[in-house]
Amino acid sequence: MKSVTNKTKLRVGGIYTVIQTKAKTTADEWGENYFLIGPYFEHNVKTQVEQCEPMNDAVRKAVDAMNQHGCQVHFGRWLIEGSPYVVLFDIGYSAWNLDRWKGDFWEACNVGIPYNDREANDMLIFGSLTAWFLKEVTDHADGKHVIAQFHEWQAGTGLILSRARKLPIATIFTTHATLLGRYLCAANIDFYNHLDKFNIDKEAGERQIYHRYCMERASVHCAHVFTTVSEITAIEAEHMLKRKPDVITPNGLNVKKFSAVHEFQNLHAMYKARIQDFVRGHFYGHLDFDLEKTLFFFIAGRYEFSNKGADIFLESLSRLNFLLRMHKSNVTAVVFFIMPAKTNNFNVETLKGQAVRKQLWDTVHSMKEKFGKKLYDALLRGEIPDMNDILDRDDLTIMKRAIFSTQRQSLPPVTTHNMIDDSTDPILSTIRRIGLFNNRADRVKVILHPEFLSSTSPLLPMDYEEFVRGCHLGVFPSYYEPWGYTPAECTVMGIPSVTTNLSGFGCFMQEHVADPTAYGIYIVDRRFCSPDDSCNQLTQFLYGFCKQSRRQRIIQRNRTERLSDLLDWRYLGRYYQHARHLTLSRAFPDKFHMEPTSPPATEGFKYPRPSSVPPSPAGSQASTPQSSDVEDENEDERYDEEEEAERDRLNIKSPFSLSHAPRGKKKLHGEYKN
Repeated sequence: MKSVTNKTKLRVGGIYTVIQTKAKTTADEWGENYFLIGPYFEHNVKTQVEQCEPMNDAVRKAVDAMNQHGCQVHFGRWLIEGSPYVVLFDIGYSAWNLDRWKGDFWEACNVGIPYNDREANDMLIFGSLTAWFLKEVTDHADGKHVIAQFHEWQAGTGLILSRARKLPIATIFTTHATLLGRYLCAANIDFYNHLDKFNIDKEAGERQIYHRYCMERASVHCAHVFTTVSEITAIEAEHMLKRKPDVITPNGLNVKKFSAVHEFQNLHAMYKARIQDFVRGHFYGHLDFDLEKTLFFFIAGRYEFSNKGADIFLESLSRLNFLLRMHKSNVTAVVFFIMPAKTNNFNVETLKGQAVRKQLWDTVHSMKEKFGKKLYDALLRGEIPDMNDILDRDDLTIMKRAIFSTQRQSLPPVTTHNMIDDSTDPILSTIRRIGLFNNRADRVKVILHPEFLSSTSPLLPMDYEEFVRGCHLGVFPSYYEPWGYTPAECTVMGIPSVTTNLSGFGCFMQEHVADPTAYGIYIVDRRFCSPDDSCNQLTQFLYGFCKQSRRQRIIQRNRTERLSDLLDWRYLGRYYQHARHLTLSRAFPDKFHMEPTSPPATEGFKYPRPSSVPPSPAGSQASTPQSSDVEDENEDERYDEEEEAERDRLNIKSPFSLSHAPRGKKKLHGEYKN
């Protein structure tokens, strides 16, 4: 028996990353029977989709039938890894059906959609086309079973209509974050301590999203199986949507290992040097700190000041600055905030800094050529050159002018762009309050880069991945983070990160790793501690990281990178397998039987603490930071990289086992692959 798998594809934040990265693993499992369904956007299709004719007979007939009845359905391959098939509906072409489909939707679930909610109306058109397509597919499927997985409330209308019309399909609904949860947390409400106290209907109504909330809740209760991405979101969904998720399906990434074992360490050194070049220009005239003893921290993501934890991070940086100054540390932390905001253009002072650095480099390079020629000629003559002959008066004048050009009366700017709402911007307002103005005495320097990174930028010409690899620590102390791809990406690249027990990623690591700190995963308690205690804990994490020697950071990065196997879709895809098997057993109980078994989680298992002592690299250090090039040989003599790596490789394989497949006449195509 073969199954046709359908998934709704919508480009909504991290959900796009989930579907894109998982496509290869799922396509390898289901082959030609895996399709993604989404809206048609011409500008994206031209560059990302190769249009072709459907090979599957049922899908081809469904596409032809809909096109003959006045729809515009496009079919092709999405040009990403795995090259999955995509079915794309032109929403605007079918918009003339909106009023009729609104009536159908009302009859199905008694939910009305306001005329002025453009997104909800578009999603109703998309959902109606999806349900129509699924009906055509099942009519021509010749008894083959269809599983459709719907992501988020935007895709849920198709699920509701499919179930109302009793289509013979197995349905899964996945929420990556509840709609109302996002709104409540954006309002700085004490969300997790009041989960059981909210008047859900009242809260949704006051925010004018009651119809969207009803669409989401109806989708959850119509699905055969309800899944979400983390334990913390499962708790949220149970209170907000009134249904406990059946399966937790953690988000993963396509992990690519380098052929050279420590190639990621080489990449870190290479991209760190490029960040150092930017810092040289940004802090020209105030570069009185040693770049070899400078650590680069960063936070990145949507500009959600409280949800993303920028508020607690800034407060912790103020306390970290005090500790480093009090202990007279020679370690400096340069902290980047990569969070897009409204800007006019680049800051003139920032552009000038990079121009000064480049001009100085060109000057030095030309003088080096001149010195080199004089030195070369002298040595050819068998003479030891006199420095007075090497350096003439003109050379000294050029060097003095170069020194004068690097003088600066103002402090280095805290932002790289001209902010439109400078006076009310939350990050800048907090910087003014705590006084982190990049003074010479400050050991913590702050740079707000209110644009996403790009390799074509005249300021910091680096892609996001290159920038992350060049940093020492990613800091993401989020209050509301259903999963958290940013710390996960850091882990895959071998960069330590800070997360919280209110993020899905943090909960996942707490569950699967016995000593996360030893592996470079610092988990701040924001669920059971007061904000001040959480801030102190984050400060201690940052301070402890500053106290590490260079060798200790290298050891920790090695351990962090080895955790990447935990986040590989080749392992996490098994949670989705379990969800599909459970869905089939509920949708077709007469043909499939799901044995009462737990999902393929690592029950009772925790990634063990490294055998070397101390349990984490910062665990047995002196009370004051030490130079990054000073190493304590006694501390690290018990560390054996190859032995630890081999043990970790065995541990990552041992806990996972495929869940029992539902019993049917034949095995599902690819069900034992992965």
